Amino acid sequence: MFVDRRGTAEPQGQKLVICCEGNAGFYEVGCVSTPLEAGYSVLGWNHPGFAGSTGVPFPQNEANAMDVVVQFAIHRLGFQPQDIILYAWSIGGFTATWAAMSYPDISAVILDASFDDLVPLALKVMPESWRGLVTRTVRQHLNLNNSEQLCRYQGPVLLIRRTKDEIITTTVPEDIMSNRGNDLLLKLLQHRYPRVMAEEGLRVVKQWLEASSQLEEASIYSRWEVEEDWCLSVLRSYQAEHGPDFPWSVGEDVSVHGRQQLALFLAQKHLHNFEATHCTPLPVQYFQMPWHL
Repeated sequence: MFVDRRGTAEPQGQKLVICCEGNAGFYEVGCVSTPLEAGYSVLGWNHPGFAGSTGVPFPQNEANAMDVVVQFAIHRLGFQPQDIILYAWSIGGFTATWAAMSYPDISAVILDASFDDLVPLALKVMPESWRGLVTRTVRQHLNLNNSEQLCRYQGPVLLIRRTKDEIITTTVPEDIMSNRGNDLLLKLLQHRYPRVMAEEGLRVVKQWLEASSQLEEASIYSRWEVEEDWCLSVLRSYQAEHGPDFPWSVGEDVSVHGRQQLALFLAQKHLHNFEATHCTPLPVQYFQMPWHL
């Protein structure tokens, strides 16, 4: 399904949002409604084997289907990669991160209620005695390695974490630290900013991730006295001297407190909380373009 907004008064219509649905999600009733309401051009597609789409939804088939969708957007619809945004919900993060990895000029990636790796979530629902079998089976046949793929993308990324998520938590929804969206954020930041996300930075970001409300987030942010102007200055200076390609060695020559400030600043730029369960439709005000310098 394609909705073309390029000829309208909506400035966002010049950008195409390719939507990647979650499990049991269909473009007719899925996450496409949010970018549509926000005024973007939108392209929705169904996973192989879903609705009228042929095939079966194994990882390589999913990647092949996503490749066709992106090629269609570029060569038939006439969008440049720089004008394409990838938006995924839940397990759709696999195809979105695959496309981001494979098409590095894609404008931005927004992942809502997604996870870093399927193995911990598979282990959650299977007997402990099957751990080895489950791990090998997933790795060999259903290796949804979202974080690995995302780390091979250089562009802007926004993660949306649902604070009452009952699907991608490995314990109970109330245990926000078991939400695998946390691990996706940490792996991305550790790849892009390894010096900042060393021991001290990692510790404060984990404290920030424990917050389940905006008030708690703000309290932690304030406690560490994050000076945003200073953080921006440090990051921009590094980019001007060394270029934009990750990973960055920024943070080598700053104090421990400086690295902690940078870590918190980067975490809150890359992850936004949404107080909802896994399947609640994303309100349009949460659909924001990712931060970039």
